[in-house]
Amino acid sequence: MFKSKKGFTLIELLVVIAIIGILASVVLASLNSARKKSRDARRVADIKQLQLALELEFDSARAYPAALATLATNGRIPVVPTDPLTAAYSYELCGSTSYQLGAALEESTNPAISSGLTSKPSVCTTTWGYKTGACTGTAGTSQGSYCYAVAP
Repeated sequence: MFKSKKGFTLIELLVVIAIIGILASVVLASLNSARKKSRDARRVADIKQLQLALELEFDSARAYPAALATLATNGRIPVVPTDPLTAAYSYELCGSTSYQLGAALEESTNPAISSGLTSKPSVCTTTWGYKTGACTGTAGTSQGSYCYAVAP
């Protein structure tokens, strides 16, 4: 009489482990892209929040603040948001009635890039990169990415 052995062979186990490894690498690659998109979405939302707080400040003081920290001090915003990777968003006061506010996005396909500034406000001194590709000046050069900038 033959005894039947139950179990898996070494080859079967190696094949299963290889398949799991391939699937895990595919999931991790798509997860990295999703992380970039979520950080970009946060950046755009933060810029919109800062822009609204700047307009509230302008309505009451008839001038934009010299620094973003003033918005939290004056109660226009609970806390000044920061970029998920770098320390702060770029802000330049360009006279009492103009400013430019920007962030560097990681994804070139982000639709916010096309809705941002096409050129700097005429009274500002810094050129950031706007829709031309990599950020220049103070707008998040550590990421070497795509600029999203707004102005009043």
